[in-house]
Amino acid sequence: MPDTTFDLGTTPLRELNAALHKASAESNARRWRVLNPNGRHAVAVGIHAPLTVEIEGNVGYYCAGMNAEASIIVHGNAGQGVAENMMSGFVHVKGDASQSAGATAHGGMLLIDGNASARCGISMKGVDIVVKGSVGHMSAFMGQSGALIVFGDAGEALGDSLYEAKLFVRGTVKSLGADCIAKEMRDEHKALLHDKLTAAGLAGSVDISEFKRYGSARNLYNFHVDNVDAY
Repeated sequence: MPDTTFDLGTTPLRELNAALHKASAESNARRWRVLNPNGRHAVAVGIHAPLTVEIEGNVGYYCAGMNAEASIIVHGNAGQGVAENMMSGFVHVKGDASQSAGATAHGGMLLIDGNASARCGISMKGVDIVVKGSVGHMSAFMGQSGALIVFGDAGEALGDSLYEAKLFVRGTVKSLGADCIAKEMRDEHKALLHDKLTAAGLAGSVDISEFKRYGSARNLYNFHVDNVDAY
Protein backbone atom coordinates (compact mmCIF):
# COMPACT_ATOMS: atom_id res chain seq x y z
CA MET A 1 0.00 0.00 0.00
CA PRO A 2 1.45 3.45 -0.90
CA ASP A 3 2.29 6.01 1.77
CA THR A 4 -0.46 8.22 3.13
CA THR A 5 0.85 11.80 3.03
CA PHE A 6 -0.23 14.73 5.19
CA ASP A 7 1.11 18.21 4.46
CA LEU A 8 0.84 20.26 7.65
CA GLY A 9 1.42 23.35 5.57
CA THR A 10 -2.14 22.97 4.29
CA THR A 11 -3.81 20.49 6.67
CA PRO A 12 -4.51 21.11 10.39
CA LEU A 13 -2.49 19.02 12.83
CA ARG A 14 -5.68 17.86 14.51
CA GLU A 15 -6.71 16.12 11.29
CA LEU A 16 -3.40 14.27 11.08
CA ASN A 17 -3.61 12.94 14.63
CA ALA A 18 -7.27 12.00 14.19
CA ALA A 19 -6.40 10.08 11.02
CA LEU A 20 -3.54 8.28 12.76
CA HIS A 21 -5.84 7.27 15.60
CA LYS A 22 -8.44 6.06 13.13
CA ALA A 23 -5.79 4.05 11.31
CA SER A 24 -4.81 2.57 14.65
CA ALA A 25 -8.39 1.44 15.23
CA GLU A 26 -9.14 0.25 11.71
CA SER A 27 -5.69 -1.20 10.88
CA ASN A 28 -5.71 0.16 7.33
CA ALA A 29 -2.91 2.45 6.06
CA ARG A 30 0.44 1.40 7.51
CA ARG A 31 2.96 3.92 6.13
CA TRP A 32 2.58 7.65 6.65
CA ARG A 33 4.59 10.71 5.62
CA VAL A 34 4.20 14.08 7.33
CA LEU A 35 5.43 17.14 5.42
CA ASN A 36 6.14 20.65 6.69
CA PRO A 37 5.82 20.03 10.45
CA ASN A 38 7.60 23.37 11.01
CA GLY A 39 8.06 22.85 14.75
CA ARG A 40 4.44 22.04 15.54
CA HIS A 41 3.75 20.48 18.93
CA ALA A 42 2.22 17.05 19.65
CA VAL A 43 2.78 15.59 16.18
CA ALA A 44 1.90 11.87 15.92
CA VAL A 45 0.82 11.45 19.54
CA GLY A 46 -1.21 8.60 20.99
CA ILE A 47 -0.70 6.06 18.20
CA HIS A 48 -1.61 2.52 19.21
CA ALA A 49 -0.77 0.30 16.20
CA PRO A 50 2.28 -0.88 14.24
CA LEU A 51 2.31 2.09 11.86
CA THR A 52 5.40 3.73 10.35
CA VAL A 53 5.33 7.52 10.41
CA GLU A 54 8.10 9.57 8.79
CA ILE A 55 8.12 13.26 9.71
CA GLU A 56 10.06 15.38 7.24
CA GLY A 57 11.38 18.25 9.35
CA ASN A 58 11.63 19.66 12.86
CA VAL A 59 8.94 19.08 15.49
CA GLY A 60 8.03 20.90 18.69
CA TYR A 61 6.99 19.62 22.11
CA TYR A 62 5.84 16.04 22.85
CA CYS A 63 6.18 14.49 19.41
CA ALA A 64 5.37 10.74 19.54
CA GLY A 65 4.04 11.05 23.07
CA MET A 66 2.24 7.97 24.45
CA ASN A 67 3.41 5.93 21.47
CA ALA A 68 2.54 2.23 21.43
CA GLU A 69 3.82 -0.12 18.71
CA ALA A 70 4.48 2.52 16.02
CA SER A 71 7.81 3.40 14.42
CA ILE A 72 8.13 7.19 14.24
CA ILE A 73 11.11 8.78 12.48
CA VAL A 74 11.80 12.51 12.79
CA HIS A 75 14.02 13.78 9.98
CA GLY A 76 15.08 16.81 11.99
CA ASN A 77 15.24 18.05 15.56
CA ALA A 78 12.67 17.44 18.31
CA GLY A 79 11.48 19.76 21.06
CA GLN A 80 10.82 19.02 24.70
CA GLY A 81 9.43 15.66 25.77
CA VAL A 82 9.82 13.64 22.57
CA ALA A 83 8.44 10.10 23.14
CA GLU A 84 7.13 11.16 26.54
CA ASN A 85 5.26 8.30 28.25
CA MET A 86 5.97 5.94 25.35
CA MET A 87 4.74 2.41 25.98
CA SER A 88 6.36 0.49 23.10
CA GLY A 89 7.58 0.91 19.54
CA PHE A 90 10.53 2.80 18.11
CA VAL A 91 11.12 6.55 17.93
CA HIS A 92 14.13 7.82 15.98
CA VAL A 93 15.20 11.47 16.03
CA LYS A 94 17.71 12.08 13.26
CA GLY A 95 18.81 15.41 14.78
CA ASP A 96 19.00 16.78 18.33
CA ALA A 97 16.39 16.53 21.10
CA SER A 98 15.48 19.15 23.68
CA GLN A 99 14.78 18.60 27.38
CA SER A 100 13.12 15.55 28.93
CA ALA A 101 13.45 13.20 25.95
CA GLY A 102 11.78 9.90 26.79
CA ALA A 103 10.36 11.23 30.07
CA THR A 104 8.36 8.63 32.06
CA ALA A 105 8.46 6.21 29.12
CA HIS A 106 7.53 2.64 30.02
CA GLY A 107 8.94 0.71 27.05
CA GLY A 108 10.16 0.73 23.48
CA MET A 109 13.30 2.32 22.06
CA LEU A 110 14.19 6.00 21.63
CA LEU A 111 17.19 6.63 19.38
CA ILE A 112 18.65 10.14 19.08
CA ASP A 113 21.37 10.66 16.49
CA GLY A 114 22.48 14.01 17.88
CA ASN A 115 22.57 15.45 21.39
CA ALA A 116 19.85 15.43 24.04
CA SER A 117 19.40 18.32 26.45
CA ALA A 118 18.75 18.29 30.20
CA ARG A 119 16.81 15.55 31.99
CA CYS A 120 16.97 13.02 29.20
CA GLY A 121 15.17 9.93 30.50
CA ILE A 122 13.70 11.62 33.57
CA SER A 123 11.66 9.09 35.56
CA MET A 124 12.16 6.46 32.84
CA LYS A 125 10.18 3.33 33.59
CA GLY A 126 11.42 0.69 31.16
CA VAL A 127 12.35 2.52 27.95
CA ASP A 128 15.73 2.08 26.30
CA ILE A 129 17.25 5.40 25.21
CA VAL A 130 20.31 5.56 22.96
CA VAL A 131 21.94 8.96 22.39
CA LYS A 132 24.74 9.03 19.84
CA GLY A 133 25.81 12.49 21.02
CA SER A 134 25.88 13.85 24.58
CA VAL A 135 23.21 14.45 27.23
CA GLY A 136 22.61 17.42 29.51
CA HIS A 137 22.37 17.76 33.27
CA MET A 138 20.23 15.51 35.48
CA SER A 139 19.71 12.90 32.82
CA ALA A 140 18.01 9.72 34.11
CA PHE A 141 16.84 11.66 37.19
CA MET A 142 14.74 9.20 39.22
CA GLY A 143 15.20 6.59 36.51
CA GLN A 144 13.32 3.49 37.61
CA SER A 145 14.07 0.89 34.93
CA GLY A 146 15.32 0.59 31.38
CA ALA A 147 18.66 1.74 29.98
CA LEU A 148 20.24 5.06 29.01
CA ILE A 149 23.17 4.62 26.63
CA VAL A 150 25.24 7.69 25.75
CA PHE A 151 27.98 7.62 23.13
CA GLY A 152 29.24 11.08 24.12
CA ASP A 153 29.41 12.90 27.46
CA ALA A 154 26.94 13.45 30.30
CA GLY A 155 26.32 16.69 32.18
CA GLU A 156 26.01 17.35 35.91
CA ALA A 157 24.09 15.13 38.33
CA LEU A 158 23.74 12.08 36.11
CA GLY A 159 21.35 9.55 37.61
CA ASP A 160 20.29 11.73 40.54
CA SER A 161 17.98 9.76 42.88
CA LEU A 162 18.30 6.74 40.58
CA TYR A 163 16.37 3.55 41.19
CA GLU A 164 17.22 0.58 38.92
CA ALA A 165 17.71 2.12 35.47
CA LYS A 166 21.00 1.09 33.88
CA LEU A 167 23.32 3.85 32.65
CA PHE A 168 26.16 3.43 30.17
CA VAL A 169 28.31 6.40 29.13
CA ARG A 170 31.20 6.25 26.70
CA GLY A 171 32.54 9.76 27.32
CA THR A 172 33.07 11.82 30.45
CA VAL A 173 30.52 12.49 33.18
CA LYS A 174 30.65 15.98 34.66
CA SER A 175 29.24 14.78 37.99
CA LEU A 176 27.04 12.06 39.45
CA GLY A 177 23.79 12.82 41.22
CA ALA A 178 22.69 11.71 44.67
CA ASP A 179 22.96 7.94 45.14
CA CYS A 180 24.42 7.30 41.67
CA ILE A 181 27.79 5.57 41.59
CA ALA A 182 30.20 4.08 39.06
CA LYS A 183 29.93 0.31 38.87
CA GLU A 184 32.02 -2.52 37.47
CA MET A 185 31.40 -3.32 33.81
CA ARG A 186 31.22 -7.12 33.88
CA ASP A 187 30.67 -9.49 30.98
CA GLU A 188 26.93 -9.67 31.55
CA HIS A 189 26.70 -5.89 31.31
CA LYS A 190 28.69 -5.88 28.07
CA ALA A 191 26.30 -8.52 26.71
CA LEU A 192 23.30 -6.43 27.77
CA LEU A 193 24.76 -3.34 26.13
CA HIS A 194 25.43 -5.30 22.94
CA ASP A 195 21.81 -6.50 22.88
CA LYS A 196 20.46 -2.97 23.33
CA LEU A 197 22.65 -1.57 20.57
CA THR A 198 21.67 -4.44 18.29
CA ALA A 199 18.01 -3.62 18.89
CA ALA A 200 18.77 -0.01 17.95
CA GLY A 201 20.45 -1.12 14.72
CA LEU A 202 23.87 -0.03 15.97
CA ALA A 203 25.65 -3.34 16.55
CA GLY A 204 29.34 -2.97 15.73
CA SER A 205 29.15 0.81 15.44
CA VAL A 206 31.07 1.42 18.64
CA ASP A 207 33.52 -0.42 20.92
CA ILE A 208 31.52 -1.64 23.92
CA SER A 209 34.65 -1.84 26.06
CA GLU A 210 34.86 1.97 25.96
CA PHE A 211 31.66 2.40 27.99
CA LYS A 212 31.46 2.88 31.74
CA ARG A 213 28.51 1.71 33.83
CA TYR A 214 26.64 3.68 36.47
CA GLY A 215 23.83 2.65 38.79
CA SER A 216 22.12 3.18 42.10
CA ALA A 217 23.98 2.81 45.39
CA ARG A 218 20.54 2.00 46.88
CA ASN A 219 21.04 4.26 49.87
CA LEU A 220 17.94 6.38 49.24
CA TYR A 221 15.36 3.60 48.86
CA ASN A 222 14.19 4.20 52.44
CA PHE A 223 14.36 7.35 54.51
CA HIS A 224 17.31 7.55 56.87
CA VAL A 225 18.06 10.62 58.93
CA ASP A 226 21.76 10.46 57.98
CA ASN A 227 20.77 11.06 54.35
CA VAL A 228 18.32 13.88 54.98
CA ASP A 229 20.38 16.42 53.00
CA ALA A 230 20.14 14.25 49.88
CA TYR A 231 16.32 14.17 49.80
